[in-house]
Amino acid sequence: MKLPKVGSTGYYVMLALVALFILGPLGGITAAYMNFALGTFVGGQVLAGILGSLVTIGYGPEGKHGANYVQTMAASVASMSAMGVLIQAMVWLGMPQPPAWKLIAYFLCIGMFGVGVGMLYTPVLVDRMKLTYPSGLAVANILRALTDPKILRRSVSTLGSGIFGGGVLSWIAEKVPAIATSGFDCATIGGGMIVGARIGTSPILLGGIGLAITPWLVEQHLINPGDPFRKIGFIFALGTILGAAILDMTMLARDAIKRVREVRAAGASTEPSNEPKANVKRLSAWVLFWAVALLVVASSVLGVSPIWIAFAIVMSFLFQMINGISQGITDQNPISSAFVVTVLLMAALGLRDPLIGLFGGSVLLVSCTVGVDMQQDRSTGWRLGSNRNIQFRFQVIGIVMGALLSVIMCRIFLQAFPVLQLDQHAHPELRNGAAANWQSAMTYKFVGILHTLDEDKTKTLIVMFIGIAVGLAINCARRFWLKTERYQTWKDRSTANKVIDFILDAVILASPYAMSFGGFVEFKTSLWWGIGGALSSSITWALERKRRPVAGGSPGEGEVLPEDMSPTSLVGGGLIAGASLYVLYVGIASLIATGALATIFGG
Repeated sequence: MKLPKVGSTGYYVMLALVALFILGPLGGITAAYMNFALGTFVGGQVLAGILGSLVTIGYGPEGKHGANYVQTMAASVASMSAMGVLIQAMVWLGMPQPPAWKLIAYFLCIGMFGVGVGMLYTPVLVDRMKLTYPSGLAVANILRALTDPKILRRSVSTLGSGIFGGGVLSWIAEKVPAIATSGFDCATIGGGMIVGARIGTSPILLGGIGLAITPWLVEQHLINPGDPFRKIGFIFALGTILGAAILDMTMLARDAIKRVREVRAAGASTEPSNEPKANVKRLSAWVLFWAVALLVVASSVLGVSPIWIAFAIVMSFLFQMINGISQGITDQNPISSAFVVTVLLMAALGLRDPLIGLFGGSVLLVSCTVGVDMQQDRSTGWRLGSNRNIQFRFQVIGIVMGALLSVIMCRIFLQAFPVLQLDQHAHPELRNGAAANWQSAMTYKFVGILHTLDEDKTKTLIVMFIGIAVGLAINCARRFWLKTERYQTWKDRSTANKVIDFILDAVILASPYAMSFGGFVEFKTSLWWGIGGALSSSITWALERKRRPVAGGSPGEGEVLPEDMSPTSLVGGGLIAGASLYVLYVGIASLIATGALATIFGG
């Protein structure tokens, strides 16, 4: 079959159809399932980039631009689809679900506003400061590498094996109660395999400490008998994130100022670029239009005071810059911190209604997710030389589909699995049986913060401040000790030193961002997450010892794949996708059998 000519209408239609109806929904299913099952989700850029290259491989090296447009659109669909946890939070708070069209309109306005702000900042963060954006760099390298058919075939076959295994193992786990009650879940193991042992094992320590001190917490009336540790643990975990962020944001601001000065001193870039520059006036008009639309929809459609939404909009400008710098340098987008800090500031200004806090925090969560995604995707496009305007249009179209899927998928999951509708703060017994696999950690921490708006916050604030102190202390130790040249030299002197380094870096002084996961989920979930990480690193170590590069061999015969395309990360992503596809199949089958499908869009 003859492929459409590059740049033709048929070419862009083909790319859009693949992204909107195949890769985007696949990534959306995975992201939504992970957020309900775990409370965290893995971006779909790498998966969409690999599979998108299947469509454009016939164009040769020029196909990297088309694959980039596909992954940009598909990733925006996936990121928006994961935002359905906000609807779950509404249910936990006792708010009747608004009609689907109202929620879609609200998410659509936030998404359009978010990508506009994200693109508005790219001339500074990407073009001028030239931040690394490690994941964006990885995707760019992958799209370049996938012009080689041998590497492409290896990647897709490995990923396909993971998807098949995820589906089969999920089916077995459902049929064997003992496996279900153990907390086993393919998404948990797959996520751990992607991040590796140094990040994957870090939540085990915090989760284990929480499990051990649970009786003491009950005695101190910090939690009620039968409550899980995470009912107060997530407050401490949030504190560690904020404490680490205090240092990181300070250092990032210093580095950003230094970077701008260096770029200015070096003068204009001499790198050739034929792409159109960002039209600041048009982008500003876009952002203003969707900010006004967001205010109108929030006030007239959902009945939310525009004052609080306006405050959230202002905060989103701040956090998109902060989170964008963080993502560009550290590859971390602290969206939960943006949500929590905004809600706490709103509370300090007199807010006492948790539902209003949720709507306001939603502006931060969605806009920082899609806006920073836009910055990261643009960093990929900048390296490849892809057209900025076309990439922005593809992301915008993806937001439309993502807004639809975020509501549709959430309602499918909530109706097919009623346990997801129950506030886990009020029902700790949900930790038993098969329900233990639905951790919903993101929803749990958001609702937990919102529940404290009209309560005595003394104990909560004490726990949070302790967490802030711990997070700040650990991050200082990591930055000013573990990262020093003297320590780096010491750790490589012997095998024993390397083991000590691993224990310090992955457990005792683990990154607060990674460690905090242990405060948001049950201990057995942290344990399986750590097992996935340990399994991944062990396999990678064994493969590196066994591998013998072939001199003069072609890519795929002796060369090592990029880290994002390592066999373990591809299998891990496949396990997540396979598990989520299986659960979605079970959910849809249940809806059809019960006749509930017809009520999905009911008001």
